[in-house]
Amino acid sequence: MNKRHFLKSLGFGMISVGLIPNESFALQPRENKRALKPKPLKPGDCIGIIAPAGALDSEDSILFTREVLEKLGFRVKEGVYIRSRYGNLAGTDEQRISDLHDMFKDSEVKGILCVRGGTGVSRLLDRIDYELIAANPKVFMGYSDITGLLLAFYHKTGLISFHGAVGTSTWSNDLAKKFEEQFFDNKLQKFTNPAKKGETFIAYNDRIKTIYGGSVEGVLIGGNLTLISGLCGSAYLPDFKNTILFVEEVDEDYGRIDRMFCQLKNSGILSTIKGFVFGNCTDCRAVSGFGSLNLDHILNDYIRPLNIPAYAGARIGHLSDQFILPVGVNVRMNADTGTIELLESALN
Repeated sequence: MNKRHFLKSLGFGMISVGLIPNESFALQPRENKRALKPKPLKPGDCIGIIAPAGALDSEDSILFTREVLEKLGFRVKEGVYIRSRYGNLAGTDEQRISDLHDMFKDSEVKGILCVRGGTGVSRLLDRIDYELIAANPKVFMGYSDITGLLLAFYHKTGLISFHGAVGTSTWSNDLAKKFEEQFFDNKLQKFTNPAKKGETFIAYNDRIKTIYGGSVEGVLIGGNLTLISGLCGSAYLPDFKNTILFVEEVDEDYGRIDRMFCQLKNSGILSTIKGFVFGNCTDCRAVSGFGSLNLDHILNDYIRPLNIPAYAGARIGHLSDQFILPVGVNVRMNADTGTIELLESALN
């Protein structure tokens, strides 16, 4: 008997004796922890800065991060290993985890900002002390590869963390204002793309595209598409039942984007969500060769058939003035107007 026939007969045999359920490949339900909300920040607080993913390319990355936070009125504490390098990573796994744990342990530190994203966060997830995180809830913000931490924190501890700018992002006056409204005022934000048209007769930029109309309420969860699809089947991905999923991506060809959406579909995630928002696919490109799918094809193939409120074009992802989205709070999303509205405060 060859290997293929052996495995096939083994699978059917195990099903017949009840060792494998008939829907053995369906996503197993998992229960998220109850929401754990950090406290608001105030001027004079100490903010820790760390690099839990990719290596920093220059001292300016730290300088700019410090200047942003100090202008917002904070004191800044750097991670011990923030300047370390291990290949393309900002230090070894042990060094990056040490900085992460130290910032949560430190009672002086009230919030944590990641200097940049990059790669490497997924290497840390099975070594993080989640009991330490749960015992010391703090404001934590980043995006891109930091998605892995946002989702793992929420699933393992219930911590509400924030998908938003990193230290090396371009901080406009508007972004700084939104930061203060979220973290100082604990405001119930309503996220919508700017309506400015400039000198043009109609708006050409920052347009939203309704994939399927309607309004829906649910728990907001999401982040970088590569990270979410890469965590499928792991112990670090939240339950997506009754959630509004948001995703963004950068520097990928549409063949890979299609493969990632296929992973979300085949893993059962897309069949459980109540709403969907696609942010920006920054610098994404066609597959080289005879022809290529584009983003419209992919969203029409995977999202429109769900018949749930969904839109694309939100200011989420690798772009300036992106939304600061709390992961794990209840929101109302309107796919016709392109808005996400908080229904509960993100801070305690």
